[in-house]
Amino acid sequence: MMKRLLVLGLLGVFLLGSLVLFAAYPSKAVTVICPWGAGGGTDRLARFLAEQLQHEFGKPFVVVNRTGGGGAVGHAAGAYARPDGYTLTLGTLEISTMHWMGLTRVGYKDFDYIIQLNQDPSAVIVRSDAPWHSITEMLVDIALHPRKYKFSGSGAGTIWDLARIGMFHAVGIPPDYVIWVPTKGAAPSIVELLGGHVDVITCSLPESASQVESGQFKALAIMADKRDPRFPNVPTLKELGIDWSAGTWRGIVAPKGTPKEVINTLYKGCLKIASSKAFKDFMNKNGFGIQIRGPEEFYNFAKEQNDTWEKILKIGGYVK
Repeated sequence: MMKRLLVLGLLGVFLLGSLVLFAAYPSKAVTVICPWGAGGGTDRLARFLAEQLQHEFGKPFVVVNRTGGGGAVGHAAGAYARPDGYTLTLGTLEISTMHWMGLTRVGYKDFDYIIQLNQDPSAVIVRSDAPWHSITEMLVDIALHPRKYKFSGSGAGTIWDLARIGMFHAVGIPPDYVIWVPTKGAAPSIVELLGGHVDVITCSLPESASQVESGQFKALAIMADKRDPRFPNVPTLKELGIDWSAGTWRGIVAPKGTPKEVINTLYKGCLKIASSKAFKDFMNKNGFGIQIRGPEEFYNFAKEQNDTWEKILKIGGYVK
């Protein structure tokens, strides 16, 4: 009898301690892993969020850049961390692609999802003196003249390349009908287009906004479900009859098995930040599209993305 009472007493202390722990979360500093380098868009968003979360919860949120392997190093570090809410990751689209390409075993199933904050669709951008006045004209020309034109936007197999492959697949054009010129990102691809070394680039509209607004470039379309209010004259592929949308995205994730109480606490705090004027001003200033999805919706979106990019990577010949 005494042993039973002792066990029950200890169990009660443990449960009470757990409740206190969850109620007090966070009780110490929280690490936010950024899988990409300092100064980039993901890093800027991570540091803004860390500052806002620290203000919201009264505890330090410290950004740590864990780079390498096309995002694999940072995402793996976040996935394999202790699932107690004290290591978070600013997860990116690569959650849905890097494991298919053999960069890591970590995939969307290895995380719990807190909130998606950003989504930037790809755009199809050409020089102002390009011979095409619409995306339809460009695609017909490519179909009639295989291997004549050069595309760029980023590295081979990265999001802007995959967005291009998906668009081609939607209209029945083989991915090798153009030559993909790999670069280290949108910025050097813009330089290539300015210099006339490539004919088309696929990247987000904000990344090429200054050239579009100055008249050096023209955007033929964006791969989105609806038009971007910042670029109201640029049509979507879908409204032109091409059933395809694609782009990059970012959100806060945690290691699989993180307590639901912690996930809910973080979600409420992040949602409050995402509803603030400071967040909207920051996103607009940096040219980031705002897309808010809660834990369940974010998980379902990541799963859908995982399936989509597996198919596109196979079509592009990047995986078998």
